[in-house]
Amino acid sequence: MDTGDESLARAAAAGDGRAFAVLLERRYDGLFGLAFRLTGSRAEAEDLTQDICAALPSKIARFDGRARFTTWLYRVAVNAAHDRRRRAASHARAAQGWGGWEIARRAADTETAEQVDWLIAAMAALPEDLRDTLALVLDDMPHREAAEVLGISEGTVSWRIFEAKKRLKTIRMQEDQA
Repeated sequence: MDTGDESLARAAAAGDGRAFAVLLERRYDGLFGLAFRLTGSRAEAEDLTQDICAALPSKIARFDGRARFTTWLYRVAVNAAHDRRRRAASHARAAQGWGGWEIARRAADTETAEQVDWLIAAMAALPEDLRDTLALVLDDMPHREAAEVLGISEGTVSWRIFEAKKRLKTIRMQEDQA
């Protein structure tokens, strides 16, 4: 068996696992060195080299021998590094967008929590009948059911809700003026 890289690559492309293993063993350190220079990070270089090695069995079938094997292999490595950088940039852009969305969501949650806290505190200032009626209706209970629970008419429930809203508005206005 000819042991030149190009001969081994052609044999590997034809399915010779031993030729592929020899090629990989022979060129792994150089491939890692290139990956390190392309990424500037040992961890990134290790990941990139592993990605390239995992993809090589399917890619080597396209080795046509027009270039030296190392030239072809390094082209594969450069393309893989470019793809990795593009994916990282896409993920960063996507994460940045989600980051903004998450910040807005948290701000809305905080605002909602503050509003709920205010409402609970303000309801404590309402007369008991208005507070009880409002509590039931805020719990998504229809006026008809709230009337049954409280033993009053549905019209009285509606009036109490109207009155509670009016008083809560007054409390809010007084707080805003203070």
